[in-house]
Amino acid sequence: MKAVFIVYNQAQTEKVEYLFEKLKIRGFTRWSDLTGRGSVDGPPHMNTHTWPEQNTGTMAVMGDEAVAAVLDGVKRLDEENSDVGIRAFVWDIVDSY
Repeated sequence: MKAVFIVYNQAQTEKVEYLFEKLKIRGFTRWSDLTGRGSVDGPPHMNTHTWPEQNTGTMAVMGDEAVAAVLDGVKRLDEENSDVGIRAFVWDIVDSY
């Protein structure tokens, strides 16, 4: 099992939800009103007057076989609108209850 954590501009929320729906990934946790700055490029998303945008984060735990499709979907979303920002990170899940 893997955990996939996706951080994205809040404007991408519906697209990430649609990606999960399309891939039949039902369970996830979402955090809204996140702030930060990407390590590659793009402006900070700090929810301030100077940097007014904000991020959202979504994490889902899934079987290993689903990860490639999620990462491919995230990559396509980034290519469609690279100035908005979206990144995905994957962790191994060693145990769950």
